Amino acid sequence: MASPQLEAVAVDPGSISDVVLTQAHLDHCGHLPALVRGGFAGPTWCTQGTAALASIILRDSAHLQEGDAENARLGGFSRHDPPRPLYDAADAETAIRSFKPVDYHQHFDLDSGLGLTLSRAGHILGSATALVTIGAGSVLFSGDLGRVRHPLLLPREAPPAARTIIVESTYGDRTHPADSDIVHKILADTIRRTVMRGGSVLIPAFAVDRTELVLHALSQMTAAGDIPALPVYVDSAMALAALDVYRSPAKRVELRPDLPARLVDLPHLHTAHSAQESMLLNQPQTPSIIISASGMATGGRVVHHLQHLLPDRRNTVILTGYQAVGTRGRLLAEGATDLKMYGGYVPVRAEVVVDHGFSVHADSTELLAWLRELPTPPETVYIVHGEPQSSHAMATMLRSQTGWCVVVPHSARRSGSAERPVTRAQRQKSVEFLACRGLTARHGCDGRPSLRSHQRCRRDPFAR
Repeated sequence: MASPQLEAVAVDPGSISDVVLTQAHLDHCGHLPALVRGGFAGPTWCTQGTAALASIILRDSAHLQEGDAENARLGGFSRHDPPRPLYDAADAETAIRSFKPVDYHQHFDLDSGLGLTLSRAGHILGSATALVTIGAGSVLFSGDLGRVRHPLLLPREAPPAARTIIVESTYGDRTHPADSDIVHKILADTIRRTVMRGGSVLIPAFAVDRTELVLHALSQMTAAGDIPALPVYVDSAMALAALDVYRSPAKRVELRPDLPARLVDLPHLHTAHSAQESMLLNQPQTPSIIISASGMATGGRVVHHLQHLLPDRRNTVILTGYQAVGTRGRLLAEGATDLKMYGGYVPVRAEVVVDHGFSVHADSTELLAWLRELPTPPETVYIVHGEPQSSHAMATMLRSQTGWCVVVPHSARRSGSAERPVTRAQRQKSVEFLACRGLTARHGCDGRPSLRSHQRCRRDPFAR
């Protein structure tokens, strides 16, 4: 494939018949336009909420990638000549046109011969688990699971029975604080402390769900008198668009019935729509709270806010959830003394605080509880979508509690062996093997193989 980023995809995008999208966050939907550019022309199945939010996210992502490529060209700080985005706005629009929204619990027969049913995952608006069936075989994909109690959404649903489970493990090796209301005391204390020294608070937050949660918490704390009534600036056009989706009457059925109609009630709430309005926030005239994307500070307007606010000891950066390895957010959380951005390094003198109470990812206890709700034991559970130590810790706990066959797959490429290109026929065989055979491991599987070695403990689908 032409794009080096697509070389990691072992399947030719043109051979893919359908895509199932379980939620709208960029780490789930962000590669769709690249698949389109690579030749994917099929439907993308998702919920109504995911279609609405992913449309916003993909348009924003394409715009940012185009802008970053142009900035790199003008600044000369890319090793590529010329710098090119992974995809552009036209690719994003094509991906958005592929969306085929379906309702929760509506069984759908796909043209590929597979059956699909989505259930509520309780992570963000529209998030879903996906039950895929073929004949007597079944695979349940957890997507990203929400917590037992979400501040805004209805709770996740119990999983349906399936022969094979593919479950996430973002928080597979840790538990959240017992009471998130107490944890938000960290947020209130930090805001008051920052105001006392004349500084401002910068909150990197994902535009979808996290910004809504932060605004809801600030509304509650302001009403209770826990923090002063400060100017609060939402500096993310995407977050403002997402807030409109959360507030729309059509999506109200996914929200908790005890929420106020507008979700947010802040006396001094301001929005920054243009780049010029955003730039003015880099030097606040009075102590303020600035909420800006992205949540891990990998891109977006929050980066130039960090550039200007981090060097001032009066200011504070509050991180509001999981920060992936390699991101600026992770570096800040681990105590970095400088951050690279815009081709240079920025000193970190501002206070950095992490409030874990905003996470809407199920923790290890909640993930295991969801799995134990399965009506019947599965043949195999695959643990994915987590850092290695998180996935393996969760696998160990699940094996000890249930006695099930639990596997943490890893890429053959990452383990050093060569990978073969996967043809359409081979892909269909692997789908049949996964769904009908369940990738069970009753013939010598020790729970720690690569996906390829695990396939050999039954029968290699590529060799049939």
